[in-house]
Amino acid sequence: MATADTMLQTASREPAGRVELDLRAVTFFDSAAIHALVRLAQRLPGTLTVLPSRQVRRVLEISGLGEQEWLRPV
Repeated sequence: MATADTMLQTASREPAGRVELDLRAVTFFDSAAIHALVRLAQRLPGTLTVLPSRQVRRVLEISGLGEQEWLRPV
């Protein structure tokens, strides 16, 4: 919750052809982070790639977001 908005603002600060969000070291991912990630995916359609940790992938699967095109395998 404390860093979700920072993640969103930092990742969407500069226009880019591709944005890769490396979350492989993340061990806690809450609803604020899910919301920030969904907003980021909406702002960057077709340009976002998310590299999740096992914990992040599990949370996204539970929330119904496990099959998004921007989500890469663990």
